Amino acid sequence: MATAPRYLIGKGELLTFGIDAPKKKPADKKHPYTLAEAKAFLIPQLEATNAALSQLPDNACPDDQAVARITLHPAYIAKSYFPRVLLQQAGLVSVGSRNRRIRPRKIVSKTASAEADTTELFVSGPRSALRQLVEQARLLTADMPAAQEFTQIESIEPMTPSDRLRTGSEGDAKEVFEVGLHIPPGDLAGHVRAQFSVYAQECGFRVDDRFEFEAGRLLFVPVAGSERQLTKLALFSLIRVVRPMPRLRSARPIFRSTKLPVSFELPGAEPLSREPKVAVLDGGLPEEHVLSSFVRRYFRADEDAQDVQEYTEHGLAVTSALLFGPIEPGQRAERPYAPVDHHRVLDSQSKSEDPYELYRTLGHVEAILLSQNYQFINLSLGPDLCVEDSDVHAWTAVIDHILSDGSTLMSVAVGNNGQGDEALGLNRIQVPADSVNALCVGAANHAGTSWSRAAYSACGPGRSPGRRKPDVVAFGGSPKEYFHVAAPGKRLSLATQLGTSFAAPLALRTAVGIRAILGSDVHPLTIKALLVHSAEENSAERTEEIGWGRVPSDLNSIITCGDGIARIIYQGELTPGKYLRAPVPLPPGGLQGNVDIITTFCYATPTDPQDASAYTKAGLDITFRPDMSKFKPNAKHPKSYSFFPSNEWRTEAEMRQDLGKWETVLHAEHTFRGTSLNGSVFDVHYNARDSGANAASGAAKIRYALVVTVRAPKHIDLYQEILTAHAKLEAIEPQISLPIRT
Repeated sequence: MATAPRYLIGKGELLTFGIDAPKKKPADKKHPYTLAEAKAFLIPQLEATNAALSQLPDNACPDDQAVARITLHPAYIAKSYFPRVLLQQAGLVSVGSRNRRIRPRKIVSKTASAEADTTELFVSGPRSALRQLVEQARLLTADMPAAQEFTQIESIEPMTPSDRLRTGSEGDAKEVFEVGLHIPPGDLAGHVRAQFSVYAQECGFRVDDRFEFEAGRLLFVPVAGSERQLTKLALFSLIRVVRPMPRLRSARPIFRSTKLPVSFELPGAEPLSREPKVAVLDGGLPEEHVLSSFVRRYFRADEDAQDVQEYTEHGLAVTSALLFGPIEPGQRAERPYAPVDHHRVLDSQSKSEDPYELYRTLGHVEAILLSQNYQFINLSLGPDLCVEDSDVHAWTAVIDHILSDGSTLMSVAVGNNGQGDEALGLNRIQVPADSVNALCVGAANHAGTSWSRAAYSACGPGRSPGRRKPDVVAFGGSPKEYFHVAAPGKRLSLATQLGTSFAAPLALRTAVGIRAILGSDVHPLTIKALLVHSAEENSAERTEEIGWGRVPSDLNSIITCGDGIARIIYQGELTPGKYLRAPVPLPPGGLQGNVDIITTFCYATPTDPQDASAYTKAGLDITFRPDMSKFKPNAKHPKSYSFFPSNEWRTEAEMRQDLGKWETVLHAEHTFRGTSLNGSVFDVHYNARDSGANAASGAAKIRYALVVTVRAPKHIDLYQEILTAHAKLEAIEPQISLPIRT
């Protein structure tokens, strides 16, 4: 007789408890520059900076505000080294930051490379304050806190038009541009826009106030005018970035889909569950299609606009992929896990050569996200723009902000530009697939076992944090194995497709299936962690190509446990500055043989769009302690083991260069001797930061999900042994009747 399925073990969070912060020995920091050396180099730079800023037109400096660039030495990129005292005493504020790779004048370690990544701060204040900083610098003495911060600076330079302009590739003359404006602390977006509008008009540009987005302390506005006048426009001191307005990349297929003379069958039953609330944001649905019984509601973001055939075909294909996955020709389509709502956010206005289509569409997307009507949303569209390391785009900033509460799982297609020039970065993931709070999905070329990244699927890395992108891949079709979807019309016929537009809803389909079967006790953020946790690796592929791996086609492999395997989920909230201890549940008698521990942490975070170098406002320090009975001499806590690439012994720079503590997804697997595991725990510390500095009081709690799989082949009944030993844990039973066909 077959044994009953063993489903995920829940309530892991009930095992957790707070602990005192471990004492840390003061770091013996090696400083590259003395105060005298810093003065000798930086004061002339300050004087040159002031000379350049004094040449700016007064109307380019609203309220006499100017912006300078302060680059920190790579040894000082940790948030604890933020030059807060120096800026406060000078009457200056940081309005943003970005990563910058430099060759410092002096390195502090023999093993350090000649070039290193560091932080470039954008510092704003009255030009008089910047002039006064020169005299303050001359008066600094070694015993002053501001003096120590001054020695941490590598260079001080003015912000110039060339620092702001992203002109793009050569080609047709551009007339509409996207401008990102800094909003200084204490100022209002409307005030900054009004000041910029006056200056832009004097330069021959018109600011279109119908479309604008405020994200963090950045204001994104579209402007129209001559490309020849951009350098003059970019003199405006509060501009962060100016770039040509990109087009939308959606519904531009790699090839025209072909309608096949092959039929298929619709599922004979209604969707498995009506509890999950699922939406597709795309190009609408054609007037005639066969999915009506599975589409719960249909909305048009703009009722006055008309349909566009290529958009509705794309919208139907994406909806079909989310409902059924790839359909086998001549076969019955898989039963949907839940019905979907379709929101038409692309229409005839988008199809026109309206240069503002990008902002208009983002407005539709934002409104749907803000409604908070859905736990699952698919977005297979976005700007035709590869991610940039130095600046965050409005689409990414807006979406990340709304998703920061962790209550919605959005799948985002990474783009079909994977065959672009790698050296120029033209194959990198496209905005908003650099979102840290979404699930960003690339495409695999086969549904079977011998798979790899589809050649068209965009590659990582993403920005830091968020370097490992895409998060996962899913089957998206290839010229040798198309992704079959329902075709437009009244008849049951198929259309051939391929693209990341279909991989993204397929990955989300699995997520919806988990929710449909296990119910609302499993949160969307936990489901994101489960998809990463269970992803199938392909050792032949780089992580830049497939992220954490391919989403399994067999949903049961995610939600059930085989012999000798127990998978436990923890889900809850973390408090800034506090330490949480999360025990790994093990049988009381210990374990024999080799034991694998696979762990995935995932959290949702508020973001600072103006600080590309410190985009996430939350980060986790995670320490694994395998044996609670083993201590180092005079230690308060048991010995630690380096489980994740970022651990307590690495420098901040090293943690940034791989999977640092500011990454929102961490995943790793290690093998231990069973006898070395005794009361094993993960200690989790939530770091909060604001604009790259230590966060002031009032940082928000964040939602987290933790998935731990214990695999002990010599303990066939491990699952039940853990449930018996830990009364607070319980198996998560299906909320609907099974079995189902997956």
